[in-house]
Amino acid sequence: MIASQFTEHGVMQHPAMRNEPVKDYAPGSPERAAIRAELQAMSGRRIEMPLIIGGKEVKTDRLEPAIMPHRHSHVLGMAHLAGQEEVLSAIAAANKAWPDWSQRPWTERAAVFLKAAELLSGPWRYKLNAATMLGQSKTVHQAEIDSAAELIDFWRLNVEYMVRIYSEQPSSAPGTWNRVDYRPLEGFVLAITPFNFTAIAGNLPAAPALMGNTVVWKPARTAKFAAHYVMEILREAGLPDGVINLVYGSGAEISRIALADPGFAGLHYTGSTEVFNELYGKIANGLGRYRTYPRIVGETGGKNFIVAHASAEAEALATAILRGAFEYQGQKCSAASRIFVPRSIWPKLRDRLCDEIATIRVGDVSELSNFMGAVIDQDSFDRLTQVIAKARTEATVLSGGEADKAEGYFISPTLVAVDDIASSFLSEEFFGPIASVFVYEDDRFEDVLDKIDTTAKYGLTGSIFSVDRSAVTTASNILRGAAGNFYINDKPTGAVVGQQPFGGARASGTNDKAGSLWNLIRWVSPRTIKETYVPATDYRYPYLSDAAI
Repeated sequence: MIASQFTEHGVMQHPAMRNEPVKDYAPGSPERAAIRAELQAMSGRRIEMPLIIGGKEVKTDRLEPAIMPHRHSHVLGMAHLAGQEEVLSAIAAANKAWPDWSQRPWTERAAVFLKAAELLSGPWRYKLNAATMLGQSKTVHQAEIDSAAELIDFWRLNVEYMVRIYSEQPSSAPGTWNRVDYRPLEGFVLAITPFNFTAIAGNLPAAPALMGNTVVWKPARTAKFAAHYVMEILREAGLPDGVINLVYGSGAEISRIALADPGFAGLHYTGSTEVFNELYGKIANGLGRYRTYPRIVGETGGKNFIVAHASAEAEALATAILRGAFEYQGQKCSAASRIFVPRSIWPKLRDRLCDEIATIRVGDVSELSNFMGAVIDQDSFDRLTQVIAKARTEATVLSGGEADKAEGYFISPTLVAVDDIASSFLSEEFFGPIASVFVYEDDRFEDVLDKIDTTAKYGLTGSIFSVDRSAVTTASNILRGAAGNFYINDKPTGAVVGQQPFGGARASGTNDKAGSLWNLIRWVSPRTIKETYVPATDYRYPYLSDAAI
């Protein structure tokens, strides 16, 4: 189908947008029964995961397993890995799809992703949630808010943001008509997605595609299983061949090939700061070869804080720490990993935290009473056990600190106390269930805020707990650059699409705010059009007249 065949006329309105309701999976609920049935069925089969290039399944017989982190002997499926030939084919497929897709009316592009959202809200919900639970060791609640609600929200609300962008038009002087054409980028977008959020994996290729771009998508090695099902949803929703091309394989090799191509037009990335910096440098070094200056959008690491004022309510603070630090095993870029507490409330808070941590159940996420699953893989497990060993000699382990990889990669929720505010435990990102606490003297509140602002290179999320409004204002002002998402009396995790646009600056990324029009605007290249109805026919202006004044 080519763009000239479309015959619709009218000022189209998109359906009313709303955030997807989150199901609670309470005992006796239909969703609890449905997820259990899907977990059992999915665990009982082993699937094949081909590449999807130009809408076709491509099998290379270079295979890599997708396993359960909480039961690492269990293979969920085998993925076919791309080499140079397949990556070049994916780029070629994206280029082939671009002329048609880039000129389709916005309604046609929106319809694909709105249908995908409805499919995920209905018949695909439990399948993608189960895939996320099994492949990424998320509890049912963490999967529901991610692979169901958040991804649905991205696919739905991005349509509203697109229309708002398109509606931003200039004024016109008498006799002229000025307008802006929001063109897609010239070339393909490379989307590199992380393991920790299926929603991010589904949004990073979809957002540029919605704006008329075509995409090569490289998912994380440890999230291939969910990526396979995300792609199946998009294909069922009618995504045309070649618009999004899914390639599994080495991130270094795939990015090397993509970034060497003159048609590379943009990078949509979520992952580590170090890898993003490396990619950014390679793009900079290749500027002479590209057709246009590539757009670079990245969300990277975080060393996110919770700072309590002496007026903070201990119960609410404890809950925020427990959820913010330990949900999904601390493997959120927004997870709370450095906590600053005044001495006056520390004894009560410490006892509450240690008592509650002792009740947290860690294990197989198919057992719905577990609060935590396993960390993502052997590398993560080894790195975190080294951090805990270091904590036993350089800090004080107040609770947790156990690790067991016999069946799955399990790390217990761990609370560490440090005496030095310059400690690496308060500046280095660990990406696991380890939270470090620094206790400060009550009258040093502003000094601590200054240290929070300067002792970590990141600037993603953070929160202040206080019932004293002046303290909240002081913290908000001093920490203005320290967090792109700042929370008052709440944990620094759980941003909702359409409510808290997400992203941070400094070493946390380009702050292009996923789940907002600020992200989508990065995937277009505006063209200004001026039409003059009655053009001038004489070059002379009135001031050139020889007439006497």
